[in-house]
Amino acid sequence: MALRKKHREAEVSTDSLSDIMFFLMLFFLILSTMVTPNAIKVSLPNSQAKPTIDNTKPIHLAVTKDKRYYINNTEIAPANLEAEISKLSSLQTEPVVLMHLDKELSIQDEIDIMTICYNLKCKTVLATAATNK
Repeated sequence: MALRKKHREAEVSTDSLSDIMFFLMLFFLILSTMVTPNAIKVSLPNSQAKPTIDNTKPIHLAVTKDKRYYINNTEIAPANLEAEISKLSSLQTEPVVLMHLDKELSIQDEIDIMTICYNLKCKTVLATAATNK
């Protein structure tokens, strides 16, 4: 009597593999939207700051809510604003006016200052407060 061995083929069921892959893909998509680029902490290198030349510093113009004008911490009359900016900008090759305007001022107040700076060929930068997240 001859005994024969039955050979069985091994099978791997892949029916649920597509479901698992779908859930993994969904998980990684949701996880990637929660990660923000600001969450990466980088240790920045130190540098030796070189002193800047005085004529490259920006002209600081501050205007309070009661429309008091200050150029580089010195109060000036609104009528003398253009003359003072002109005097300081003539000392620089590329003058920059850094505007510190109170948030209660109107847009027209900002536009008036920007027009003066535009006529004097000065670049303008509007300073804002940092927001805490």
